[in-house]
Amino acid sequence: MDRNQATGLILFAAVILIYSLFFASTPEMPEVETVTTEQAESNQSNTAGQQTIADTVSENDSTLDATRVAKYGVLATLTVGEEKTLILENDLIQVEISSKGAGVKKVILKEYKSSQMEPLELLNEKSSKMDFLLEGRNGPVDLKDLYFTSSIENSQNEEGVNTKTLTLTSGTESGQIIQSFTLTDGSYQVQKSFEIDRYQGVFTGTELLFNWEDQVIAQESNLAESRRQSRLNYYTSEGSFDNLGAGDDLEQETIGEPVKWVGFSQRFFTAAIIADTDFRNVSVTQSTPEDSAIVRVMTTSLSIPLQDGKVNYTYYFGPDEYKTLKKVTDGFEDNVDMGYFFVSWVNKYIIVNLFAFLEKFFTNYGVIIIIIVFLIKLALFPLTYKSYIGMAKMRVIKPEIDELKEKYGDDATKMQQEQMKLFSKLGVSPISGCLPMVLQMPFLFALFFFFPNAIELRQESFLWATDLSTYDTFFNLPFTIPFYGSHVSMFTLLMTVSQIAYTHFNNQLTTATGPMKNLGYIMPVMFMFILNSYPAGLSFYYFVSNVVTFGQQALIKLFVDDEKIRAKVEESKAKNVNKKKSKFQQKLEDAMKAGETSRKK
Repeated sequence: MDRNQATGLILFAAVILIYSLFFASTPEMPEVETVTTEQAESNQSNTAGQQTIADTVSENDSTLDATRVAKYGVLATLTVGEEKTLILENDLIQVEISSKGAGVKKVILKEYKSSQMEPLELLNEKSSKMDFLLEGRNGPVDLKDLYFTSSIENSQNEEGVNTKTLTLTSGTESGQIIQSFTLTDGSYQVQKSFEIDRYQGVFTGTELLFNWEDQVIAQESNLAESRRQSRLNYYTSEGSFDNLGAGDDLEQETIGEPVKWVGFSQRFFTAAIIADTDFRNVSVTQSTPEDSAIVRVMTTSLSIPLQDGKVNYTYYFGPDEYKTLKKVTDGFEDNVDMGYFFVSWVNKYIIVNLFAFLEKFFTNYGVIIIIIVFLIKLALFPLTYKSYIGMAKMRVIKPEIDELKEKYGDDATKMQQEQMKLFSKLGVSPISGCLPMVLQMPFLFALFFFFPNAIELRQESFLWATDLSTYDTFFNLPFTIPFYGSHVSMFTLLMTVSQIAYTHFNNQLTTATGPMKNLGYIMPVMFMFILNSYPAGLSFYYFVSNVVTFGQQALIKLFVDDEKIRAKVEESKAKNVNKKKSKFQQKLEDAMKAGETSRKK
């Protein structure tokens, strides 16, 4: 150590010594006593209560300080304790509840497994955060800061169904906060009651504020399909269902009317809160994270009105099974997307009940799909037959149509007019072959919505497909094809080949030419790209449907003779020789003439 360093250390020590002798202050009084005295001087009516709390703090619990007393008042002693995990369960679900705040920590669905075949945790302490706040005299009180003591009661209703009620109580001599959870065997609904007993003047608000953020845990192997089918849903007290879209962008909405329920739906499962009366001041938010372990981040904030310090509401933690959801509350079955209104009736009233009926006799869902195809095709066979006859009539009159094309090919309007006359004379309708096919379209589109959302197919195997609710990977490609993917779905390939074969067969039965003829070959290829990543159950259904339709057409062809159809056409021609134009036909011709005149001008 050199001279300058030694000199510096000596001077530094001297400064510290002088400061401690002349400038150090006397010891401060304990903070608890100071704050308590100030409160006693400023609020004379609370002197006794605050002094009692201060005494309790100083004598029994050194962890409570004046800040805690100032914030919670008479509730300060309830903010100290030991957190315990309480379990409420039945034959379907297990719910873990914390003694700190009486909040739901974890929900396990016992009948289901995750894609890794582990117990399915619908939510846990890391993914889901629920906050309940009450406006108090000293500011908002977060119930998560209070500790509760628990008791459980088992009961049985008249039908012999067991019910468990977990009651958590937190209170002092001034009052109590009571929260009860009730779970009945065979139910996914957890009924919740909240009550403030006494505590006059401690709580000033008339509503319970609720904030819920759920990082929806990915349960399926196909994350893209899960995100496509996941959305935040809500149902207003006026009976209107709505949701935030399925896009990846941040979406948020403030709902201007009372709401009956809010549900976080992730394709096959839903976590929801349901009002006994209604929720107010509801706002919802939805976003898509980069984390592949999370499907979406969904949040809601709402207020639950208190009646005399009490309120009841319900949680739903369970599967998106249409019949199960329909029993929960009004509109709750809409958490399952059954398609647009013009096709949803097929799924709601026919397909769902058909699946439920066949499940009683068959356990293999591939077999069930085959049976459903046969039943639907059998029911629609009269339409298929009419469609075939209509196309056959157009086929046998093709020579007459070709003559008109040669004669009036350059005049489109005249060609259409003469065609209409010919059809009327021969008793043939150009839409007779198309209309029956159009009437079958609701069934075709309905199944497009049903299979991606059918929890019945989840983790059900058939042939090489290990899970009919996702795509079947017959083999993986060493590269990725745009709009197709890096895997090959064999059911999708079979569907494509069968559709092309059916189109080829069908073109021989119709008069389609040019672009219309080629369109039948282009569409199956397009759908091959679209459906390659869709559920195997959907592709398998379309494949079986194509095969059965092909068989029906071939069978009808064996029993329908073109010569007999031609004879009927000639018979109609003889009857309609002097037939006058119908009003519709006359109006159509007039419209064509007017259009042609406008075009020439």
